[in-house]
Amino acid sequence: MNKFFSKTLVALVAVAAMGGAAAQVKERTLKFAFQNQTGHPQAQGAQKFADLVAEKSGKKITVKLFPGGTLGGDLQTVSAMQGGTIEMTVLNAGILTAQVKEFAAYDFPFLFNNAQEADAVTDGPFGQKLLAKLDEKSLHGLGYWDLGFRNLTNSKRPIAKADDIAGLKIRVIQSPIYIDLFTTLGANATPMPFPELYSALDQKAVDGQENPNTVIASSKFAEVQKHITQTRHIFNPQALLISKKAWDSMSAEEKKIIGDAAAEATKFQREASRAAADTALDTLKKAGMTVTELPPAEMAKLRDKVKPVIDKYTATVGEATVKELMAEIAKVRK
Repeated sequence: MNKFFSKTLVALVAVAAMGGAAAQVKERTLKFAFQNQTGHPQAQGAQKFADLVAEKSGKKITVKLFPGGTLGGDLQTVSAMQGGTIEMTVLNAGILTAQVKEFAAYDFPFLFNNAQEADAVTDGPFGQKLLAKLDEKSLHGLGYWDLGFRNLTNSKRPIAKADDIAGLKIRVIQSPIYIDLFTTLGANATPMPFPELYSALDQKAVDGQENPNTVIASSKFAEVQKHITQTRHIFNPQALLISKKAWDSMSAEEKKIIGDAAAEATKFQREASRAAADTALDTLKKAGMTVTELPPAEMAKLRDKVKPVIDKYTATVGEATVKELMAEIAKVRK
């Protein structure tokens, strides 16, 4: 075989291989539904993911974004994904408790001291094991994004001590642990889909709600809420999911495109979320909200009050799972 023929053959094989890889990427559109508005770090992460998928697939795969709960609340979206009518979402990981009970552990109050602890746990063996359990529920986990620490707002009064929460009607996520948490604190916990929340606050159907500062700011809750207390009661890792039906229909090359884009978008989204958290509180102050920081003694009272909730859900989640989670957190804190 002469040198020219050999080089030509190598070139032809390379072209054929490239053509084969391209053939493995089909034209398709993925509907990506989520609850927060355009401009929120959740939406910024979704846009970054969509851009990366377009770039990596040669624009063959289109990710169409549906922000602001336009396709329904989180529970509706998960159901639609299991049915194959919506392909993707990102949502508070704890909401997946209805699918896999162990996800309730992420919503234990005062679990993480900072976002870096959460990253280490969710990216590590514990977090990946939970994502893997979703495959049996017609969902496939791609990673975890950041929503941040949740804080309490209301239209009635400043929350200057733990007992001030009692008697307030507080909208909570449609998740049992949230209902029990605020009921234990003496509030009238009212589960409600996020798209209905602004209207409920405006019409005084509920007195308040709890969300990270970035969500409170981007959703313009300052227009209908006067007081915000920095309770930091729960840190929200968010699960980035794709419908198992969509995932299983993909070639190895397409799965690599989606997986690589998810990993890059996760890094981007976490950074965007944490940068936004630093400025959101100033935005809320400028919008007229009064900000309260609970003194350490009152924070200790809050922690003490919610211990029965942790005990109850430790039994639900499983003591072995909670022990594993706490061991992972302890390892990070060393």
